Amino acid sequence: MAWDSKMAAQDNSRKYDWKIHPQAEAFLELRISDFLKQNRAARELSDRMLNETSTKFFDWVDHMIIPDETVEEETLRGLQFEEVKGIRKPRGNKIFVVNGSTFFPVLLSSGSHTVVALKPEILGHFLQMTGKYYSWNNDLSALDEQSRPNSDYFGRSLGLFQRALVSDEDQSELWALERRGFNGFADPKQHHDREEYLANLQEFLMRRRNFSRDRDGMETLLEMVKQFVKRSRTEVVADAFIRAERQFWQSRDGGGMIQRALQDRLGLGWGNHDHHTYRSSRESFHLLIEIFETMGFMPREQFFAGDGGWGAQVFDHPICGTTIFADVDISENEREIDFAHEEMNSKKDAGTVGLWVSLHGESILQGGMHHLAARVDFSQAEAGLMPHGVMRMRPFSEFKFLKQAFVESERRPVEHSRLQRAVNKGHIRPERQGFFEQIGAIGSHLELIERGQGFKGFNQNSVSVIIQATDPRM
Repeated sequence: MAWDSKMAAQDNSRKYDWKIHPQAEAFLELRISDFLKQNRAARELSDRMLNETSTKFFDWVDHMIIPDETVEEETLRGLQFEEVKGIRKPRGNKIFVVNGSTFFPVLLSSGSHTVVALKPEILGHFLQMTGKYYSWNNDLSALDEQSRPNSDYFGRSLGLFQRALVSDEDQSELWALERRGFNGFADPKQHHDREEYLANLQEFLMRRRNFSRDRDGMETLLEMVKQFVKRSRTEVVADAFIRAERQFWQSRDGGGMIQRALQDRLGLGWGNHDHHTYRSSRESFHLLIEIFETMGFMPREQFFAGDGGWGAQVFDHPICGTTIFADVDISENEREIDFAHEEMNSKKDAGTVGLWVSLHGESILQGGMHHLAARVDFSQAEAGLMPHGVMRMRPFSEFKFLKQAFVESERRPVEHSRLQRAVNKGHIRPERQGFFEQIGAIGSHLELIERGQGFKGFNQNSVSVIIQATDPRM
């Protein structure tokens, strides 16, 4: 979820100065460590997450509730936590967040129990796969000592907010929850139309992605999104859209399939997503931006590496907490224009982004996302994927607070018509056409990312390195 009550903007050009918060991180890590000592089920899950999925328990935490008798508000404020109001919460609780960070929220409660809530992508799947921890209510076995009352499960299937109590041990409660366009901590006052949500999700899953002209496809999708947000809240539409996008990307990305399969052994899904990256042609970029903004995504920083041939607009969704990184070819002399909203003409000399789109299609259409970034334990992830034939590329960020690497991409066949158009436009030399016809072109990636100290940003120099390294012409 996105919790920033204010953005860390330096000026009107959307240059963001994301900070690190080592003291707040140390506080949260200590609290989680103490919780794991108290709760056996959580401790076992944490070990399995690391050993079987190469992910960290910390990255699966949606929020934590701490008794106010164990920590003072002033202590939190001294660690740069700020109180957030206007978000639905249990009576008597206060919400604190570190603005401009990736940390989960902390709620102070008058109760005596410490609560940690995890965020699997689909709650029902998580409960099925971790059933030995969650004690199912069983009406057919009244003598079952492990049966629980129905009150341990809250929410409606496909609803805005579902949650279940997984384990209650020694005044420490482990919960799991699922959100679909909701950022509160107590049951919503109003529920969305589940039939409408399911219809939107199905439409996004089944939508047409191949058009004779990409612009027609972009305009068709934009009109679809506009119609959906007339009937449903933007955050609910955005949730359905991004779930469908991850499914389409994963269906054609080998590394993504493997990592998802590992995480699904625990029913986790993609609850550890960090950001979703799209590539666009210059002439369609403003339409891509309009599609995201229609669903309520808010612009963050822009990246501009005109000398490297690319630019990017980053988005966050303030309710869903989804981050999008949108890439486009851009030149040095276009620094002063609002390239996210102004129409741009195509260029004969395609950069890495433009050539990828020329060969595979628009990311938001038939090309699919260029990559999904999943938060992992960086030191474990390479060893965890290697036995499954998934190799990691050289890291392009290796900071204490940010580590990033792609796994190697599979080559995709390139449609003959697209390849011919790429030659005609001058994007590739005629003598290279046979090469791409024979072995295809680099497709999508899974990105492995580890964040530390709450750092929320990206490093432009590092991004430039990997963009160049994955150029189809290399």
